[in-house]
Amino acid sequence: MEGIQFTTIETTQNYIPCCECGTPVIPNPSNMCTDCLRLKVDITEGIPKSGVLLNCRNCERYLSPPTTWLDAPLESRQLLTICLNKLKSALSNVRLIDASFIWTEPHSKRIKVKLAVQKQVTGGACLEQNFIVEFTVHNQMCINCHRVEAKDCWKANVQVRQKVTRKRTFYYLEQVILKFNMHQNTTKISQQPNGLDFYYPAVQDARKLNEFLMKHLPCRYETSQKLISHDTHNGTYNYKVSYSVELPGICKDDIVCLPKKFAQKIGNLGQILICLRVTNNIHLIDIETLQICRVSGLQFWRQPFNSVCDSKQLVHFTVMEIEEISDRRAKSGEGTLSKKHVLADCWVIRTCELGMHEDFIHTRTHLGHLLKEGDSVLGLDVKNSNCNDDELAKMKDDRKPDVILVKKVYDKQQRKRKRKWKLKRMMNDAERDANSCTTDGNDNFNAFLEDIEEDEELRKGIDIYIDGADTASQAGTTADPRDLPQVSLSEMIQDMKIHDEEMKDV
Repeated sequence: MEGIQFTTIETTQNYIPCCECGTPVIPNPSNMCTDCLRLKVDITEGIPKSGVLLNCRNCERYLSPPTTWLDAPLESRQLLTICLNKLKSALSNVRLIDASFIWTEPHSKRIKVKLAVQKQVTGGACLEQNFIVEFTVHNQMCINCHRVEAKDCWKANVQVRQKVTRKRTFYYLEQVILKFNMHQNTTKISQQPNGLDFYYPAVQDARKLNEFLMKHLPCRYETSQKLISHDTHNGTYNYKVSYSVELPGICKDDIVCLPKKFAQKIGNLGQILICLRVTNNIHLIDIETLQICRVSGLQFWRQPFNSVCDSKQLVHFTVMEIEEISDRRAKSGEGTLSKKHVLADCWVIRTCELGMHEDFIHTRTHLGHLLKEGDSVLGLDVKNSNCNDDELAKMKDDRKPDVILVKKVYDKQQRKRKRKWKLKRMMNDAERDANSCTTDGNDNFNAFLEDIEEDEELRKGIDIYIDGADTASQAGTTADPRDLPQVSLSEMIQDMKIHDEEMKDV
């Protein structure tokens, strides 16, 4: 049986002359070459080659019609979207293939966008064409900046108050707000004697901050509104809404005395406790048993309690002898014990009376993991101090300790030299000086920085930045850093700074 032979048929491409210039081209519906087709047909006809972008000079946002102002850095995706929206109706007759920016000087007030479009022309041929649209940036103040310049033009405000002398909880609140960028829509932030006021152009922004505070701090709030205007024809009302937020009057290292029934209810604790930190809960520790508990905002405001004494009533003691307790008998109903503290018997003397006598005062402390003989420690001399607290007055004398040790004292200047990190602030130094920031405020902020170094749990809720400016000044110190509480490098983040440098001629 003979095999079937296959023959290869060679095909050749036929060409025809262009009807305009005579150049050989592949047959197409228009019978013209690409150059002649582009000369005869302009697919970009009707698309504007120039436009205007409105930019607010104060907040550096761009207007996205009709009324939305957006943050759009140069050559960003958001800015490209705004530019294409300006041409949306004109681009409806063509197919957009590509869009990109052409670099221009940032101060030139010109933005150039290169577009590539396709369109089916006469006879079914598909033509692609590139062109440039130049936008001119005009300055126009946005609505929010108008309200800022108008002074006190706001729709809602949040008044945060805490009636204490130490503002450590406020400093923590400031860092949490900065971390989650909850202050970006404010028209003004003003400092008041007992707190801060946040002003917003919209009620929903103030409500959002109020819900944020309720989530991150054990606070309570009240709402009020004031009628500004009323249109009787269509029944519309214009109100100004105020949220009054009250923070608990408890700060870190405060000594509190709980009612006996309340102390038993939250974990069979002793009545005298020390506040470890204030976050979304109030964290307390029993200095006699190392029991810890968390008091929520709901529990606190049902039965509020205050600090036994002011921080100025704490005095310096010197540790003369310390002995850890390892065989303490657990009592019934005992709750969670702290694993970061060590219970110890401690004998101390007032630093001002050192060398005058040897009548050492015995007390029990939760700082056994930090203290050693010769250390200085802050504490409350219960016997010789006047504490105006009802619950402490009800306690029997044999149940009260002679001295309550609060925290170990370190060398402040040495800690400041060793500090290689920093925090961001809502207001700069000039604004804080204008708001009558006193020396006590600076001391409170330095105390807050020390609290951050000593408390690892407190550092988890805030952003800590590397301070490269102080690195050179800290190189000459010779003190052992292991003796001081410090923030590890892994807990810090690098603060990004953008510097504009002039271009040099090569």
